[in-house]
Amino acid sequence: MSEPVVNINHLQKHFGKFQALKNITFTVNPGEVFGFIGPNGAGKSTTIRTLLGILKASGGSATIFGKDVWADAVAIHKRLAYVPGDVYLWPNLSGGEAIDLFLKLNGQKHDAKTDTLIKEFELDVSKKCRTYSKGNRQKVALVAAFATDADLYIFDEPTSGLDPLMEEVFQKHVLTLKAAGKSVLLSSHILSEVERMCDRIGIIRSGEIIETGTLDEMRQLSRTNITVTTSTPAVDLGEMKAIHGFTPVAGAHNKYTFAVDSEALGTVMTELTARGIVGLQSTPPTLEDLFLRYYNQEEGDSSER
Repeated sequence: MSEPVVNINHLQKHFGKFQALKNITFTVNPGEVFGFIGPNGAGKSTTIRTLLGILKASGGSATIFGKDVWADAVAIHKRLAYVPGDVYLWPNLSGGEAIDLFLKLNGQKHDAKTDTLIKEFELDVSKKCRTYSKGNRQKVALVAAFATDADLYIFDEPTSGLDPLMEEVFQKHVLTLKAAGKSVLLSSHILSEVERMCDRIGIIRSGEIIETGTLDEMRQLSRTNITVTTSTPAVDLGEMKAIHGFTPVAGAHNKYTFAVDSEALGTVMTELTARGIVGLQSTPPTLEDLFLRYYNQEEGDSSER
């Protein structure tokens, strides 16, 4: 198997007495889109700034392309593209000039692909950057990033300030990078965005990774929502440990809604079959369901903010 493009082991970062990163471990493999999710303040941006060599780690290790992110930052930056969640531009340059400058800094040139991206993101590149809204500043950085031929793309809340149509354009181009075998690290709190694009996911809370894996692997630890109608009463199923929120549907005969732990789905289906299934609708857990379950479990064990 190929060596990971990004390799982080027990990364820590202290700001005085405050420990922003406690124990961050994950990898991003070649050709993979890795989703790095968690609420604001969880440590996503601190991790990314450490990867970029902007911050020096207090402990642990982090490499990109097998090189140390602090000691070899200049060499690493030649092979990556980065878009932060809040882009600051040169106020007196036009949008087009800013894009060309970003490309030049990466040893690239404005070409037909750049023009196509400008059209797709509906960006007026003739305006001065000082007149741009937050969303338009993001567009400038995204156009420059997608126009760059890099080996690793790092996006830190990149669609902040974009409308839903532009989010779709962003997602399309990330999937294009994935198809081309590029590696992407995507930090986001928009769970639908992550669910659509990412091969694997890491969930961060209070400076610690609390779970990593594919969405399918994580779904095994979550719950499936069931709506079922049976030919004979099934009220007693509400007493099963694997069933949660068992509720008879008002005004309907032998119709129930509940959530079931995914690992116990087979057992519950056997019980339902014994009662005669007339109608059944199942909804697999979403990333949002999964995320909230992990966070609720963690918060039950901690008083941290």
